[in-house]
Amino acid sequence: MLSQKTIDIVKSTVPVLEKYGKDITTRFYQRMFTNNPELLNIFNHANQKQGRQQTALANAVYAAAANIDNLGAIIPVVKQIGMKHRALGIKPEHYPIVGENLLGAIKEVLGDAATDDIIKAWAEAYGVIADAFIGIEADMYKEAKEQPGGWDGFRNFMVDKKVKESDVITSFYLKPEDGKAIASYKAGQYITIKVLPEGEKYTSLRHYSLSDAPGNDFYRISVKRENGIGEWPDGVVSNFLHKSVQEGDIVQISAPAGEFVLEEKEIPAVLISGGVGLTPMVSMFKTIVKEQPERKVTFIHGALNSQVHALKDEVEKIVNEHENAESFVAYSAPTEQDLAEKNFDKQGFIDLNWLQSILADNQADFYFCGPVPFMKIMYRTLKDWGVSEENIHFEFFGPAGTLEEEAVTA
Repeated sequence: MLSQKTIDIVKSTVPVLEKYGKDITTRFYQRMFTNNPELLNIFNHANQKQGRQQTALANAVYAAAANIDNLGAIIPVVKQIGMKHRALGIKPEHYPIVGENLLGAIKEVLGDAATDDIIKAWAEAYGVIADAFIGIEADMYKEAKEQPGGWDGFRNFMVDKKVKESDVITSFYLKPEDGKAIASYKAGQYITIKVLPEGEKYTSLRHYSLSDAPGNDFYRISVKRENGIGEWPDGVVSNFLHKSVQEGDIVQISAPAGEFVLEEKEIPAVLISGGVGLTPMVSMFKTIVKEQPERKVTFIHGALNSQVHALKDEVEKIVNEHENAESFVAYSAPTEQDLAEKNFDKQGFIDLNWLQSILADNQADFYFCGPVPFMKIMYRTLKDWGVSEENIHFEFFGPAGTLEEEAVTA
C-alpha cells in the first residue's frame, strides 16, 4: 500500500506527465536499449521508429499516475498489456530494468523539477504497479502452460501450407513440430511469431490474428506483406515470411493470446473490417455459424479492390451455406474488371449512411478491425449512430492505445 504522501506527490505530477510524457518515454527507451541491448530481441523495432511505442507508454504512465489512488480502475488496461507481455515473453526480471531507466529518464527530462521526493515517490509507485503486472502475468503464463495442448514460452511450429490469398496477403498453416496437441483459442485472438531474418542482429516478434475458427490441428495466420512508404522501410517480419519462409520451414510461436474475442450473445453480430483487419473477423464469422447457427451475422469488408481482397471465397461459401449469414463489400478503388463483374456492393468507403442502408438497426454487437485511420473512423461512426459502448469491440493493432482518445482528436 502506498502512503498518502506518496499518492499526493505522484498525482501532483500528472500535469507534467501530460506535457512531457512522450519526451520522458522516448528518453527511457534510448537509455534502456543502450544499457540493455538484449531487450531489442523483444521490442517491436518498427513501433520504436514510428514513435508509437513511446506514445503508448506515455499514455500508460499518465493513466497510472492519474489513478494511483485507485489502481483497480486501470486493471482492464493492465490485463490487455499483460496479455501482450505474456505473448512476447516479458518476465519479472525485466521490471527492475524498466523501473531504473524510467526513473532515470524522468530525472533527465525534468531536471531540477524532479526533486528527490518526486523520484522517491515514483520509485514506490512503480514498485506497486510492477507488482500488479507481474502478478497478473504470472497467472497468464500459468494458464497458457497448463491448458490442454498449452506450453510455456515459444514452441517450434512447421509451415505445413503456404497459400497466396491476394496480391499482398498470404496464409501460413502452422503445425507443431513435435506432433503433439495444440492449445485452443477464442475467435479474435492472436499468436506471436518470433523470427531472425537473415542479416538482422536481433530477433523480431509480431502478433498475428488467427484467421480460422478454433478446433483444428493447426493455426492459420494470414499475413499482409508490408511495403515501405516514404521514409518507412518494408516490414521486416512480413516480408521475411512472404519471401523467405517456405513450406517445411520452422518458426517459433507463443500460445494464443488476446482480449479481443467474440462474445456469445443473442443479438445480431456485425463484423466490420478494413484490409488485412479481416483476419480475426473471418475467425469470428466461421465460429458464429458453427456454434450459434441461429444468430444473425453480417460480415462487412472494405478493401482497395479485388486484387488485394483476401479470403473472399471463404466468406462467400459461408453465406451460401447459412441463411443467417450475409456479407457486403466496399471497394474504394475497384479495377475495371471489378466494375465489369460488379463483384462488390459499394464503391467508396464504409460510412454511416451505407451501414444504415444495409443493417436493420444499430441493435447489434459490433466488432471491427483494420488500419488505425479505419479504426478511428469506425469508432466515431458507431458512436454517431448511437451504438452503446458495451456493444462496440475492436482490435487496435500495434502498441496498446486508447482508440477512443485518438478518434476524438483525429
